[in-house]
Amino acid sequence: MTKRFFIITALVLTIAGRAQTLNVQVGNVTYQFPSSQTGEMTYAHGTTLTILNKTFMLSDISCMTVDDSNVTNSTVSVNYSGTSATVTVAGNVAQYLTVTQSGAHVSITQSSDLAEEITYTLSGTTTDGEFYMAGSYKATLELNGLTLTNKTPVYSGAAIHIQNGKRIKVKPVTGTTNTLTDAASGSQKGCLYIKGHAEFAQKGTLNIAGNVKHGIKTGEYISIKNATVNVTSAAGDGINCGQYFLMESGTVNISGTSDDGIQCDIDDTDTYPTGTGETTDHEDEDSGNVYISGGTITLNCTAAATKGIKSEGDMKISGGTINATVAGSGKWDSEDLETKAACGLSADGNISISGGTLTLTALSSGGKGMKCDNILTITDGNISVKTEGGLYYNNGTTENTNYTGNTDNIDSKYYSSPKGIKAGLKTEAGKVNGKTTYNYSGAIAISGGSVNVTTSGHNGEGIESKNTLDITGGQITVNAYDDAINSGQDLTINGGYVYARATNNDGIDANGNCYIENGLVFAIGASSPEVAIDANSEDKKQLYVRGGTLVAIGGLESGASLTQSCYSVSSWNSSTWYAMTYGGKTFAFKTPSSGGRSIVVSAASTPTLKRNVTVSSGTSSFDGVAYTDATVSGGTSVTLSSYTSSNSGGGNRPR
Repeated sequence: MTKRFFIITALVLTIAGRAQTLNVQVGNVTYQFPSSQTGEMTYAHGTTLTILNKTFMLSDISCMTVDDSNVTNSTVSVNYSGTSATVTVAGNVAQYLTVTQSGAHVSITQSSDLAEEITYTLSGTTTDGEFYMAGSYKATLELNGLTLTNKTPVYSGAAIHIQNGKRIKVKPVTGTTNTLTDAASGSQKGCLYIKGHAEFAQKGTLNIAGNVKHGIKTGEYISIKNATVNVTSAAGDGINCGQYFLMESGTVNISGTSDDGIQCDIDDTDTYPTGTGETTDHEDEDSGNVYISGGTITLNCTAAATKGIKSEGDMKISGGTINATVAGSGKWDSEDLETKAACGLSADGNISISGGTLTLTALSSGGKGMKCDNILTITDGNISVKTEGGLYYNNGTTENTNYTGNTDNIDSKYYSSPKGIKAGLKTEAGKVNGKTTYNYSGAIAISGGSVNVTTSGHNGEGIESKNTLDITGGQITVNAYDDAINSGQDLTINGGYVYARATNNDGIDANGNCYIENGLVFAIGASSPEVAIDANSEDKKQLYVRGGTLVAIGGLESGASLTQSCYSVSSWNSSTWYAMTYGGKTFAFKTPSSGGRSIVVSAASTPTLKRNVTVSSGTSSFDGVAYTDATVSGGTSVTLSSYTSSNSGGGNRPR
């Protein structure tokens, strides 16, 4: 005991005299106390030493040294090497931390008395280790060239487990690559699990492989700025969070998942059954919303009914680039009692798009590019959607992929039709005089941007609203197997450029009234009984042509109200350039290789029509077959006849 006293006294005198740092090592953990902070150190009963309120058992101290090292307050560093790790703790927070260690498995518990943020820096490489931290005060987690694999869990099966319900900043250090892999078994919720909310920042790279559940899982919100996050595999979702998901910049790449790419849920449904909705600066928000304003997201997800991005609330996209490719079989949902299939973007609430570039591809049967249960609003952005699969059928016991049978007498809950874009819900309301009645919710409103949709699978519709559909601007191009553009209720076009081609059904189909008020509409329907533009005349609804510029290959629904004069051509040549001139403007269009038997045209003034023209220039090209303000030459004049609703053909098939 006397010897220990003299050694400690000598160290105390040294640190005080030279203004250096006292290093107290306990196993692989070193506590660093700068001389300017140590003050009076207490040596008691020959068994303990207390420095800055941190009490050490002398029997636990491996060694004590004094050196010139600099200490950054409120920091902890963990360096992994093989099957071990070294931990360094700044003296000013030592009293608040309990560090335990088994090989490269490190656990740190923060005292409830801690009242300042600690930065934990993890570096090095281990093939069997982990980092576990518990506490109740916000923290920063720096990943500085870390490769961490958890092989035999001690504290958790996760590679990093933060059992702390506060804000955790996750910083892959700029210029570094960091890789996390969780254990192959266990009950962990994610390879990187954070109980609270995570804010990803800095310009480093983080690679994640989740073997048991999600790649990244947080109990509360996630925000991403600058960082690159790569989820290379996950037994569940690539990223799963509660409250909301926010991405401002950076890069997210997700592949190899067994469920969704990114999923955001309402966290506290007991308190907020439908969420709080968006709040000012997202303060205390629990909405289930997804916000994307910048950065690049690339998703390649193959799983039953997988979603590229899934929000339990709304989805708001104002910038950035999203590339989502989804594939995999559909499935019967025994909880919701309906068939579900893959989808690129899916929201239980609204979707609004005011910017950004979206490329959405659904390769499997029943798949959809984008859908929401309420209102879809597009005001800007570049959207490209492609679906390739046919209809998917599953009644809970029987499955049929790419089903080609008649669905008229099948309950809609048993199948998923492929659609490029879908919004709203049609639900049974009851029966009136023995006839089923329905409620229609949601809508689609497009006022700007570029929307390009292609569906090639059987029964594939291009754009469908279960309620109303309004187009007032933008450039919309749809090539579909089934209806190119379909609404469950009224459909109105009052601006923009619309190209709608269906190879096996109507170009534009409204199950309510259909209003053509303004804009340029180029619609192509299949052969009779399908038409270019249809309305639900069976239920005493009508097609109204009141303005705009119209070319309809396949004719119009019978009984149409034609406030603006329409003209017809009895026959037309396929795959041929035509030019319609009206009021000093020329619209050039190329006919398809097949379609309905007649052409109907309409404009603000009486048009002239030529075929076999040569197009040398034009603007607002869409789908490579139509130009506004076109410059043309040559051609042969085509005789136009006055068109009345009695000339119309086709019929509506209610959806």
